[in-house]
Amino acid sequence: MEIRTASSPKDVKHYTTDRLREEFLIQNLFVSGETKTIYSHIDRIIVGAAVPILPLTLTAGDEIRAEYFLQRREMGIINVGGKGFVTVDGTKYEMEYKDGMYIGMGAKDITFESFDSEQPAKFYFNSAPAHKTYPTVHIKPENCISVELGSLEQSNHRVIRKYILPGQVESCQLVMGMTSLKPGSVWNTIPCHTHDRRMEVYLYFEMPKDALVFHYMGEPNETRHIVMRNEEAVISPSWSIHAGSGTQAYTFIWGMVGENQDFDDMDKANMDILR
Repeated sequence: MEIRTASSPKDVKHYTTDRLREEFLIQNLFVSGETKTIYSHIDRIIVGAAVPILPLTLTAGDEIRAEYFLQRREMGIINVGGKGFVTVDGTKYEMEYKDGMYIGMGAKDITFESFDSEQPAKFYFNSAPAHKTYPTVHIKPENCISVELGSLEQSNHRVIRKYILPGQVESCQLVMGMTSLKPGSVWNTIPCHTHDRRMEVYLYFEMPKDALVFHYMGEPNETRHIVMRNEEAVISPSWSIHAGSGTQAYTFIWGMVGENQDFDDMDKANMDILR
C-alpha cells in the first residue's frame, strides 16, 4: 500500500510540476493480475483498483493495522472494465461495465474475479473509515439518481449519476458517483468550487490513448494544473478546486469523504476570482 501525506496550500503553490504530480496524481492504477492501493492521510481515504486474471482477495496489509480490510472501514466499487464478479462473505455479485457496489463495515472476505481473463474486469474502489455497518448494495447505473447539467454552448453538457449518497445507498461518510460528458463538451465542474468539509478523488477514463485532461487544482486565486491520461486518478484536498478540461469528451468517477455527505455543500469560486 502506497502512503500519501497531507499537504498545505501554502506549500503547494511553490511545487514544481514533478512535485505536484508526485503528491496528487495516481498513475498505473490498473495492473493486470494485481490489486493496488493508495492510502491518503487526507481524511484517511484509500483509493484502489483490482484487475483479476485469477481471483484476487482483498487483504488489509500492515498499514491500516486491521485484521481484515473492512474491519473499521466501508468501500464503494465501480467496474470500469469487462464483466466480473465481487464475492462478499460468500455472496457473489455479477458486475457489468459501470455497475457499482457499496460494502459496509464488517465484511470480512472480499474477492474479485473476471468473467473472461482476456477482457478482465477493472474494479476501481474508494474506502473510508466507518463507525456503523450499512447493508451491502449492488448498484446498477440505470437505477441511480441522474442529473443533466450544462450545455453544448458552454462546452459542459454532462450527466451526473449518483451511486452512493444519503437517500439512495446509505453509508457512513463515503459518497460516490460518475459524470459523463456529452460529445462536443470538454469542461467538468465549471463554475468550480471547494468544499472545506470534504476531500475528493477523481478517476478519469473512457479516453483514447492520445487524449488528455488538464485537471485544475489549488486555491481559487492560486490555481495549478496536472496533465492526466486515461485511467489516472487525482487527489483533491478540501481547500482545492477540482475541475478539468479535455481534448475531447470523457467520463470520470468522483468519490468524497469527510465531515458530511451533503452533495450541494459547496463553496463556489466565481469565475472573476480565479487566477
